[in-house]
Amino acid sequence: MQKGIRLNDGHITYLALLAKKDGTRRGCLSKKSSDNTKWHSKWFALLQNMLFYFENDSSSRPSGLYLLEGCVCDRAPSPKPSLSAKECLEKQYYFTVTFNHDNQKALELRTEDVKDCDEWVAAITQASYRNLATEHETLMQKYLHLLQIVETEKTVAKQLRQQIEDGEIEIERLKSEIAALLKDNIKIQSNPEVPPSEDDTEIKKIKKVQSFLRGWICRRKWKTIIQDYIRSPHAESMRKRNQVVFSMLEAEAEYVQQLHILVNNFLRPLRMAASSKKPPITHDDVSSIFLNSETIMFLHQIFYQGLKARIASWPTLVLADLFDILLPMLNIYQEFVRNHQYSLQILAHCKQNRDFDKLLKQYEAKPDCEERTLETFLTYPMFQIPRYILTLHELLAHTPHEHVERNSLDYAKSKLEELSRIMHDEVSETENIRKNLAIERMIVEGCEVLLDTSQTFVRQGSLIQVPMSEKGKITRGRLGSLSLKKEGERQCFLFTKHLIICTRGSGGKLHITKNGVVSLIDCTLMEEPEGTDDESKERSGQDTEHLDFKVMVEPKDVQPFTVILVASSRQEKSAWTSDISQCIDNIRCNGLMMNAFEENSKVTVPQMIKSDTSLYCDDVDIRFSKMMNSCKVLQIRYASVERLLERLTDLRFLSIDFLNTFLHSYRVFTSAAVVLDKLITIYKKPISAIPARSLELFFASSQNNKLLYGEPPTSPRASRKFSSPPPLSITKTSSPNRRRKLSLNIPIITGGKALDLAALSCSPNGYASMSPFSKTTLDINKLYVALSAASAFAIATAGANEGTPTKEKNGDKEFVIRRAATNRVLNVLRHWVSKHSQDFELNSELKMRVIGFLEEVMHDPELLTQERKAAANIIRTLTQEDPGDSQATIEEITKMTEPFENHSALEIAEQLTLLDHLVFKVIPYEEFFGQGWMKNDKNERTPYIIKTTKHFNDISNRIASEILQWDDVNMRVAVIEKWVAVADICRCLHNYNAVLEITSSLNRSSIFRLKKTWLKVSKQTKTVIDKLQKLVSSEGRFKNLREALKNCDPPCVPYLGMYLTDLAFIEEGTPNYTEDNLVNFSKMRMISHIIREIRQFQQTAYKIDSQTKVR
Repeated sequence: MQKGIRLNDGHITYLALLAKKDGTRRGCLSKKSSDNTKWHSKWFALLQNMLFYFENDSSSRPSGLYLLEGCVCDRAPSPKPSLSAKECLEKQYYFTVTFNHDNQKALELRTEDVKDCDEWVAAITQASYRNLATEHETLMQKYLHLLQIVETEKTVAKQLRQQIEDGEIEIERLKSEIAALLKDNIKIQSNPEVPPSEDDTEIKKIKKVQSFLRGWICRRKWKTIIQDYIRSPHAESMRKRNQVVFSMLEAEAEYVQQLHILVNNFLRPLRMAASSKKPPITHDDVSSIFLNSETIMFLHQIFYQGLKARIASWPTLVLADLFDILLPMLNIYQEFVRNHQYSLQILAHCKQNRDFDKLLKQYEAKPDCEERTLETFLTYPMFQIPRYILTLHELLAHTPHEHVERNSLDYAKSKLEELSRIMHDEVSETENIRKNLAIERMIVEGCEVLLDTSQTFVRQGSLIQVPMSEKGKITRGRLGSLSLKKEGERQCFLFTKHLIICTRGSGGKLHITKNGVVSLIDCTLMEEPEGTDDESKERSGQDTEHLDFKVMVEPKDVQPFTVILVASSRQEKSAWTSDISQCIDNIRCNGLMMNAFEENSKVTVPQMIKSDTSLYCDDVDIRFSKMMNSCKVLQIRYASVERLLERLTDLRFLSIDFLNTFLHSYRVFTSAAVVLDKLITIYKKPISAIPARSLELFFASSQNNKLLYGEPPTSPRASRKFSSPPPLSITKTSSPNRRRKLSLNIPIITGGKALDLAALSCSPNGYASMSPFSKTTLDINKLYVALSAASAFAIATAGANEGTPTKEKNGDKEFVIRRAATNRVLNVLRHWVSKHSQDFELNSELKMRVIGFLEEVMHDPELLTQERKAAANIIRTLTQEDPGDSQATIEEITKMTEPFENHSALEIAEQLTLLDHLVFKVIPYEEFFGQGWMKNDKNERTPYIIKTTKHFNDISNRIASEILQWDDVNMRVAVIEKWVAVADICRCLHNYNAVLEITSSLNRSSIFRLKKTWLKVSKQTKTVIDKLQKLVSSEGRFKNLREALKNCDPPCVPYLGMYLTDLAFIEEGTPNYTEDNLVNFSKMRMISHIIREIRQFQQTAYKIDSQTKVR
């Protein structure tokens, strides 16, 4: 038992004030002085096992403190009074507190009320924890008794071992006697005249004793051998190995059940429907959707039966022969994987048929499907091979190297990993299609544009849409009104080709708004407000802080309209505008490239890119995967830093996913200075970044292939000469209306003359006629790319119509290249500055270099108005001070003013959600690289992740304390039910972190063991607890939580530990560099996708007001 405690003045003062406020017992008592002569009136306060006394009830500091732990408190008889004081002493009641500490005098107290005296004695007795000390002494006595028993058993065991040794000695002696007797017996048998000995009976007795002793000794040794083996590491490994096999059997049974549902609930009914009089689907489409899933089901039914047979022969588990049977049949998986994307495309096409879509929804509504869609069941086979690989890894970890099936399991694992590498790319490619179909299912009216498999999902979130009638009248109060009434709140989904704006209805369903499907090819993005100086001043006086942006749409068939959207923060606005701008640039560039080549269809890569083998053929410094990015170019799996920088500055295309991945992860393999140097080099020497073959195709003509040589370029920025000329001309077949939509619609100054892209001349049949370009020479070994932004191609084609002299035409080509390079550099810098501002906040030298470079760009006399405006916007973003969030700080929210029981569950849930989001949103994404949170110096490398973890534990501890502070069972029940209500409200607020904080605190042993309390908790509350625990369960890698996050809209606070587990799995499974010292860009892409999801939740804030009275 603790005999002392170390406290400082601050602790004592705080505890004394707490005792005066919330003490178990408080009141005025008389205390006997140290010299036993006088009684002094003091004001006492009891808090747990501490007794404070003050000079009076208004004193702020205590006069003394007694620790009551282990003390004894009893009533004391009244002392014999003198005759003069008899009447006064009869009204006094005494009690003493005796301490078990050495040399500590007993505390004598008295009171004037017998009831008060008894209550003080009872309270001090309870605070002394004397019963615990008594139980401790009893347990110590039992412990000493057990120690004596153990020592006795050891002594007996030692005696038994001595007896065994003595028995063995006796056996040896008997053996020697038997040998002597055998010799005597031989002598007797050699002399037949000698009569038989009478000692045969004794010999038989001796043999019987020997046999008994030998059997006893063998059994004893065998028992020892078995016990030693049971405790051995080999036996432990075998037990774990068997457990892996049992888990594998359960997983295989679940997988066979999933395949059974796929075949019986979907495949076979659809086959019957295809044979009806009015078939909603054809047999060919059924075969294309389900592929060989029925064969896969039969294969795994055989495999499952084999596993059950092996389990029946337990503990002899031999599995290698089962995998030997399975491996040759995995070719059917290759067929399924290879055609899986085509399968989802056919399914998306068939869903456009209303009859088929209605029939499919009936099938999915069956109880066996458990609200899972057909796409989900079609995806299950894609993840079965990785599951086998993980199982084999665990089996091999617990299989000895000399085991009979070690080599067979190794071979099976290698074959499965080889197949898994092929499947990985296919799974990643189809993930986007599944995401699009999931969003399409949530929209009540349906959305046909999402059934286009070339659409790539970019981002989603909540924005406020302001009606055009309120243009210029937007205030913070009006925005709050729109948001609170759900009048203007919209769920926005950005894809590579469309922006979809929806409202959220009942049951979580989406409804597309009027003009809610916006084609980005018809859009112009306006980030900053335009208007006169007076209007700007008026806007600056309002509270909107420039959080709005406009998307002006000019469709071909309907009247133009404008969509005004407002973000909740500058960070969120920058993210949305940056992604929308990149999508518009990409789709216009891709459209122009498609129109540039007559032979290209919508499903093939443009000929100019296809001709460049460096974009899809592996080399010593680059490796490609088998899937394509958002620009329909093969994704990079491994590459050197130089090749990654080349892809970043490739003027023909810039994939959104590549740009995001590169800017998230470049710190792992290079530095910001190197990236900036590369951008500056491309801007100053754009001609050095164009491959000759690509430029030839850029200016190719289908009518004339003759090459003409001419004078070199004269531009001061085109520092390298041409050594190979492009072909003569290019003929482009596109309508002028379409060409206007693909251009930037700005006047271009070239050769002293302004060219309006919308004013290009067209022939009477509607086709634009292009005259040949002039001869130019190219350096084949030094050039990279030509075709880039929409403006670059439009400028080139516009200049072809003018019929300018040779030098002017050469200047036009150089002008095209410079504009493409400038657009690329500004585009990358825009993304870098808007989405990764911390790079410049922490590195002032980098910030000044970028500002200096942009100022140099702005002074370029050849710069276009739009380019100069883009550079000025980037400089303004870099130089402006962050106004900060209008939300309350963590310190304001955590101020303790009023206790828990004074607030409703809704108030607590809202403030807890606000606090969790404030802690979550400040985590910088750099901390997610390198598993810094698992290192020894984690507090220095990942302070914000560690702070988030500590916050989670503190909240969980606080909840447990709120429950345990009450002694009354009914109060504990009320607190538990209130916290469960808080957790359910947090679930509705998408604060899954708080849900896990509360459920984990309820699962603590100190709370879980409150049996009397849990008996009184209502069934409804227990049902809610079960639902919440199922939601945040870690089973299946947080399967239910991931599904909830996929279907919820920001704002949201996810559980950070789920993402940290994913990142740790990626970091441990794949290195940053290959053996050839190439960057593992595939790994960076996986980490970037996780970070993008986290940042999406970080950027969208909650519209909740802080209430400092809630603690």
